[in-house]
Amino acid sequence: MLELSILGFLYERPLHGYELKERIQGLSGHVRPVSDGALYPAITRLVKNGLVDSRTEPGASAAPRRTLSLTDAGRAELLARLRSPKDAEITDGQRFFTLLAFLGLLPDPADQAAVLRRRQAFLEAPASFFYADGAPVRAEDEPDPFRRGMLRIARATGTEEKAWLAETLADLDRRAGVGRPDTAAGAGPGGGASRAGGPGRAGRPDRPASAR
Repeated sequence: MLELSILGFLYERPLHGYELKERIQGLSGHVRPVSDGALYPAITRLVKNGLVDSRTEPGASAAPRRTLSLTDAGRAELLARLRSPKDAEITDGQRFFTLLAFLGLLPDPADQAAVLRRRQAFLEAPASFFYADGAPVRAEDEPDPFRRGMLRIARATGTEEKAWLAETLADLDRRAGVGRPDTAAGAGPGGGASRAGGPGRAGRPDRPASAR
């Protein structure tokens, strides 16, 4: 997700290294701090792979500054990652938020909708932080007040997110022309492939359905 953030912010405009770090810190630093030891090796990898261009320019003072910009290959790579995110980028809340920060860069509303439908399918699947006899525990059935709090908070957040997803998908479908007479029957945004290949559920779910 660090590489996605780098590509995404450079898609908007060229940045100096410290400017890029500030933007990434603002996006996810409060949850997952970004260190120089992680950021600059990631930039180096992207430069080596031809996705980012690095140029040294004179600074306001005597010290030169390195300006980073996205290459054509970098733009293509970013759009490809946004169209086909990994399952973990759908199921993990913070990773999904990073994805959302740049999803608007995709030019096709159908591609955007396909990604959101994968998140929607994940939220609809029954799950919980806790299980009893193989079944997800509901907030109302949890005797521990602190665990009950976890489930209630997750339910409230999940309910709001599901409402936003429904509203946004309806808007994207209108923009993509879904439902028009010339639209192939059953061919929603992104087709059926992304919905059929639903996200994996390894690890603790981000939004427990049973908590809702």
